[in-house]
Amino acid sequence: GWCPLSPAGVQTTQLLGEPPWIPAVLWDQVTLTCQGLGTTSATTWYKDDQRWGQEGLNSFTVTESGTYMCYRPSSGLSPPVTVLNDKLVLQVPAGPLLEGDMVTLRCRV
Repeated sequence: GWCPLSPAGVQTTQLLGEPPWIPAVLWDQVTLTCQGLGTTSATTWYKDDQRWGQEGLNSFTVTESGTYMCYRPSSGLSPPVTVLNDKLVLQVPAGPLLEGDMVTLRCRV
């Protein structure tokens, strides 16, 4: 994995989903991994803007739909990742896309 740098060059906290599709869906058995400065034991997880009982874990498999974030004291709060439980989803690969890129879309029922 990789951690993008902020404009000031400081490493920020990132929340990565595997498999890397957007939107993430619960029935894909999504694993979320928090990447940032500091030790794994300092990781705090949030679900739907509330502190959530997965402290100290670097990654876990999602069992509930919702919006997740992680926090590391040395690098801050990650951007949110939403995991849906919709019955029909059109997904695109996670990551940057540029005009002219070939893209595989996934339509799942």
